[in-house]
Formats: sequence, structure tokens, C-alpha cells
Amino acid sequence: MAKKKWAVLRRISQTVFFFLFIYVLWSTTYPLNGGISPQVLFKIDPLIMIFTSLSEKVLLPGMIIATTMLALTLIFGRFFCGWVCPLGSAIDLSGWLRRKGYMKKEEKDAVNAKVRKPKFFILAVITVSAAVGLQLAWVLDPLAIFARFVSFNLIPIATLGVNPHFFPHALPVFIYFAVVCGLALFIPRLWCRSLCPLGAIYALTAKAALLGRTAKECKNCKKCKSACRMGAIRDDSSYSKGECVLCMDCVYDCPVNITRFEWPAGNKARAAAVPGHKEGITRRDFLLMSSLAVFSLGFRFDPLRSHRRRSVIRPPAALEESEFIDRCVRCGNCMKVCPTNGLQPVSFQSGIEGVWTPQLIPEIGYCEYNCTLCGRTCPTGAIRNVSPEVKHDTRLGLAAVDRSICIAWAGNGQCVVCEEHCPVADKAIKLKKDIVDGREVLRPLVDGDLCVGCGTCQNKCPVRPVRAIRVIPF
Repeated sequence: MAKKKWAVLRRISQTVFFFLFIYVLWSTTYPLNGGISPQVLFKIDPLIMIFTSLSEKVLLPGMIIATTMLALTLIFGRFFCGWVCPLGSAIDLSGWLRRKGYMKKEEKDAVNAKVRKPKFFILAVITVSAAVGLQLAWVLDPLAIFARFVSFNLIPIATLGVNPHFFPHALPVFIYFAVVCGLALFIPRLWCRSLCPLGAIYALTAKAALLGRTAKECKNCKKCKSACRMGAIRDDSSYSKGECVLCMDCVYDCPVNITRFEWPAGNKARAAAVPGHKEGITRRDFLLMSSLAVFSLGFRFDPLRSHRRRSVIRPPAALEESEFIDRCVRCGNCMKVCPTNGLQPVSFQSGIEGVWTPQLIPEIGYCEYNCTLCGRTCPTGAIRNVSPEVKHDTRLGLAAVDRSICIAWAGNGQCVVCEEHCPVADKAIKLKKDIVDGREVLRPLVDGDLCVGCGTCQNKCPVRPVRAIRVIPF
């Protein structure tokens, strides 16, 4: 039998894209000097681009690239999942560790059909939610899951001794990633088959793909069916085109070498040899999808939502709170590239729908005055890409001095740390001269017209455990 050239090429492609994703995320640091922006990684993601655009009623620049990916799927089929997706590659690697001989077990068509349905239900919920302005694509998007793992776990662990960055949500992010990959230990590519909403989009699109699988004069030995990691091959040796990720294993597992992937011209001659099989959902499935989608609307109808105030300090040039929460896909790019590690994931301070969105925690790190990297790496514009000059006038919050614990106010001591570190040219923190017990004391006052809320003063304040100057979010 000929060498498994297509299988080898697929593995090479998976390896290249896997490490390319990691490299792009890893190499994006302050200052950003050329290279590939992490934005590109998410612009190839139709799930993020389409449903964020739908949710916010805007046309994101990445829509052009996303639709191009769908057009390529109409030609080649669901190639992204098998040849490009880094999470899919991680899942394949995890599946390689499963117990020997598992792939030889035959999976019944009825079981495979049930396993495949949940991702379409999930896609229905995401679609209706986006239509009414609630963006849920980030929860199960494979590129966002992989990016969070790289930014919150892989890079911090690898650079611990050189540039220690930490995130309090690193453990749940890792557990989430591990569970997604670990599902392959039980059923090959279970996440891709059953739960991935991006996979559902590609599955629906790939049904009309020009490239197709044929097996002329198949004796139905079912070796290809047993080996198929996506359960795409049926009992009659036909296959579900939308579920095939073009791994090419069936081509090389065929004992008589008759399995091919061909274009329409070649398929016509062999069409009769591959029995048809109806694809689609039942009326019950449709009603269940509709019910789940309608249920998702309940998360949108919050009477306080349109007037929600910020309870945390958002990154510079972030959109208004409600719009920011909807557009942010929790990819972790902004938090990873923050040079001071000041951007950290939110827990529940902004409500359940604000989980894992970025906030500035000045005690950990301040907002670097000349840095605009978070806006330059945000794939959806939740953080606007502004110039340093515009950023200098963008307010994150307002600093306030707690005179009850400030060294200069409460203890009448000499401390001008906050004023010295204020990066604003005209100094947003002024020093007031007072005479106390016959000696001059300099006391800090915040100029509300100049303060941008960068948090530098709070970060540098020597008072512990609570800082004597704190930024209040807008």
C-alpha cells in the first residue's frame, strides 16, 4: 500500500497550526513590534465573528475572513476541524492516549446520530441569544478555550522563572481545557462530535462540499467504520459528509484500497455504489431546539442591563459596560499581553454574564500609560484600538485618597510616592502644603480633571494591607 501521504500531511498541518497559535499568543508582548496579531486567530472563526456581529448589530472586520473559511468549507468540507483547529489537535493527542483497541469497537448509527445532536442544540441557543443581543459564543468556542489555556496556563508556567505572570482563574481554565480534551479518552473526538458549536457550523456547511468520499464496490467489511474518529461512516459504508474532518484514516485503513476522496466529476461514476442516507433533524428535535433557544432569552431580559454600571475597572477604551460584556469573547489576549499583569479575569463582580471578562486590579499591576496593546489584540473591538495620544485622555476611573490611613494625612508623615509616580504630564495628584506642629507636611490631593484612573498611584502606595489611594471605576 502506498505511503500514507495525506495522513502525514494532515499531521504536519495540525502540528504547524498548533504551534503557530501558541507562537502568536506567546510572541505578542509590549511593545508590539510587527509579527502576527492574535486578532487574526479569531478572524478565521465564524462562530465568534458571526455571532458577535449579530449580537452587537455591527459588522466586524473579521467577517470577511470568517466567510472565506465557510466558502472553503463548501469546497473541501470540514477541513478546519481536522487540519487546522488547535483544540482539535490537542483532542487528537489526548485520544492517542486512550486504551488500546478502543477504535476497533463498532459504533452503531443510532448512537452516533444521538451523539451528534447536542452541538446543533447548542448552536440554536447561541443563535437566538445573539439575535436578541446576548453573546454566548465565547463559552464553548474552541479557539477561545485554547487561547485561554495558552494565556492563563501554558505561558505563565513556562515563563515562571523569567517573567512570572499569574491569574487567579488559572485552575478552572485548566480544568475546563482538560475536561474538553479528556472526553476523547472515552469516545474519540467526543467534544468535536457532540458539543462544539463551531463544529456544528462547519458540519452544516460541509454537507454541500464539492469534495466527497467514495468507495466503489465496497464489500462492507466495516474496518473504516471502526477506525473513524468522528463516527461519520455508517453501517452501509456511506458517510455523513458534515461529520467528516478529512483525517483520511479510512483511505488507508481500507484493505482493498477502494476508498477515495474525489471531486464531483469523479463522484458521478461511483454514486450508485454509495447508498444515500437522509440527514436532518426530527420535528421533536426542532421543538427541543426552539425551547432551549427561547429559554436562553431569559438571560437577556434584565431590566437593569441597559443601565448597568461598572463595578470593576475595565481596560482603557473599553466599550460601555453592557456592550463590552456582550462583545468580549474571553479569549484572554488582553490579559496575557498586559505588561504589568494588571488585567485579570472577573469572577462574579459584574454578574454571571461578566465572568472571565478583564478588569484592572491596581494592586497587582497598573495600566501602563503609553501601552495600547490590549486594544490592538482584542479580536472583536470590545476594547477599542486607540492611539497613545487618545489613550492618555481615556479615563478608566478616578483615584481617591483615604485620609484616614494615608501617611501624610493620618500620620502627618512625609510621603509623596503617589505624586512622584503619577504618569500624567501635569500631575493628576497635587501636593498641598500644610503646617503641622510647626513643620511643613505635603499632602496629596487628586485633580479630578486630570486623573485617568490608571492605578499607578494605588499600585505604588506603601500603605498596607489596604492602599491609602484607590481608583473608583466609572
